[in-house]
Amino acid sequence: QEFRAGDVPVFWACGVTPQAVALASRPPLVITHSPGHMFITDLPNHALSVI
Repeated sequence: QEFRAGDVPVFWACGVTPQAVALASRPPLVITHSPGHMFITDLPNHALSVI
């Protein structure tokens, strides 16, 4: 993507703000997380446990 003079690229470090944008813009597909649950995988919890 190209930026024009005066454009300010923005990085949302928090997932809650983009969720609000997704709800307002209603894209056909969104992959996101619940606050406090930011790791997405197909592995079950027990496969990631070190104990």
